Amino acid sequence: MTSPAHPNTDKHQRGGPRGIQSIEVGGALLTALVHHGRPLALKDLAREAAMAPAKAHPYLVSFIKLGLVEQEAVSGRYGLGPLALQLGLISLQQYDPVRLATPRIEELAMQLGHTVAIAVWGNRGPTIVRVAEAPSPVHISMRHGTVMGLRGTASGRLFAAHLPTDLVLSALAAEAPQQAAAAPKIDAQFAALLALARKDGLASAHDGIVLGVSALAAPVFDDQGRIALSLTAIGPSGNFDLNLHGPIALALKSASTDLSRQLGWREPAQS
Repeated sequence: MTSPAHPNTDKHQRGGPRGIQSIEVGGALLTALVHHGRPLALKDLAREAAMAPAKAHPYLVSFIKLGLVEQEAVSGRYGLGPLALQLGLISLQQYDPVRLATPRIEELAMQLGHTVAIAVWGNRGPTIVRVAEAPSPVHISMRHGTVMGLRGTASGRLFAAHLPTDLVLSALAAEAPQQAAAAPKIDAQFAALLALARKDGLASAHDGIVLGVSALAAPVFDDQGRIALSLTAIGPSGNFDLNLHGPIALALKSASTDLSRQLGWREPAQS
């Protein structure tokens, strides 16, 4: 005779740990406020959370009592409250971008079968600080501390596309000290590459510094919209997909967007 199953066993097996549905429903209102980044009228907020205004209102009353939401006295619109802002600031203080991104590059390397690295802006330019080797790594200098050139590498082009011009010019001058007599400049061809990197959300390099090696790099932004680091995948040109809609590009963009959001970045509204 079999013993009766625990009453919650099937539920846990089917859908994982059981939560509190009312909290999850109400959370849609907070998610809508975060997504829009500005106070909303009740009808607009309810619509964004896919619920009727009459259903949304009691949740908002409770959130106001907790300090998660506040209501503007004149317009009556609802926005994030002081507790929500404090939680956001504490969350940002706990996140170190490199520490946050390190486990992601390990996952990406296994998923893509290519080496994936984290680069940050150092005093000599884009500098590799973490490397996750692929199962069959490319034999190329991707050690910690490697400085990537601005013109010929995906990481370099990515930082050049998102950093102030004076920093880029200074780094270009440091790369070619023998040409220091002539002021460095961003020529038309290089400017076009940087504009493309900003437009596509990715920078690429095909047979750049090393013949037979290609790379794609995606930016991770902080809460001020500044580039914090790059996620760079690198592999043999023969089997490295540079297609902007290919699996490598999509995986890098998805990971970089997710990390940026965790750091407090908000995607600009589409015009």
